[in-house]
Amino acid sequence: MPAFWVVATLLAAGGLRMAQMTGHFFTAYPKATTVAILLFALLAVPFWLFVSELDFLEREPPELLVLAFAWGGLVATTVSIPGGVALENLMAKLGSPDLAADWGAAVAGPTVEEIAKTLGVVAIVLIARSQVNSVLDGVVYGAMVGLGFQIAEDVVFAVGAVALAGQGDQVQPVIATFLLRGFLAGIWSHTLFGALAGAGIGYLVVGRSHRIAGASLAVLGAWAFHVLWNSPLLADGLGNGPLALLGVLLIKGLPPLLLILLLVRHFQDREADYYVERLARLDDPSLITAGELTVLGSASRRAAARRLPGASTTVRRLQRAQARLAVELSRADAGSIVAAEEAVRNQRAALRRLGHTEAVGSPVTWRHRASTIATTAVAIAVLWVALSALGGA
Repeated sequence: MPAFWVVATLLAAGGLRMAQMTGHFFTAYPKATTVAILLFALLAVPFWLFVSELDFLEREPPELLVLAFAWGGLVATTVSIPGGVALENLMAKLGSPDLAADWGAAVAGPTVEEIAKTLGVVAIVLIARSQVNSVLDGVVYGAMVGLGFQIAEDVVFAVGAVALAGQGDQVQPVIATFLLRGFLAGIWSHTLFGALAGAGIGYLVVGRSHRIAGASLAVLGAWAFHVLWNSPLLADGLGNGPLALLGVLLIKGLPPLLLILLLVRHFQDREADYYVERLARLDDPSLITAGELTVLGSASRRAAARRLPGASTTVRRLQRAQARLAVELSRADAGSIVAAEEAVRNQRAALRRLGHTEAVGSPVTWRHRASTIATTAVAIAVLWVALSALGGA
């Protein structure tokens, strides 16, 4: 279809441009560029795993997730770099150089970047409309586009910091950029903005009323949160030290984070109700028990079920098989339903061989609570060290 070839052409052009840019980086700063790519590639892994798990019941095809990530990293990034500079220059000419210096990054960057990223979700809709059948699908694809953009842009900024330092091929500016833009700002940066805009495109596709208004509100919301994040507001911080920096990050980043988490939870619950209802109609404990119906519709209960002794992998496979069966039931494809039922029964048999009759977790134990508290403490300690290393600047 024409849309596929347009997208393929844009990806090829963006890939060529990014390859040229990376080649210049390696020529000037080989060590720093290598470290930057490795650090931010590692950072992408947990984000990728988290985003891909958001839609557990109807998982997105890996090839489309890769396409979304590639659009963000190759197309949106290479378009936004010159586009943002051009818009800042226009602000300087129509307004003043001081206006561009103060608000250029806050206005020009979000305007160009959010349009370029949102078009990536639109591209997926055009080439794979059947795969975008819920708002949650839009969230996942938008977040993946944002993640690709975030990783590529952070590498560019890291190497730019090396050049700005003027001390040759050193990795210290790369590490500082990783701590600030990756570790501290990553959780509420482009991945989050992309998810919100993607929710809007998802609603435009599947919504039943006020679709254009809903989609426009979500995309404008992503733009507004991005403007707030880049704005010079609180540029002087709330004082000195790591706590002051953390306060600024929370003030600017927490509102969009909470909003998207609420949206994700809402649409996850709606999707779970839809698919669990179809499984409940089977009334067949060999495929799914009453307890497993409750478990499958909740991420926390699914995680608890995977703590069954010696059966974590088998429980996950059973849950995936049951989710696939729910999707096939919604599509009413007889052949696929039979294959999905067989897969569930195979995983059920494997679970029974391990001594468990159903995939239902036990209540949270004191060990699990202690582990959660310890993990949280370690995360806070790492955050404190990172903020202290940056000196609150």
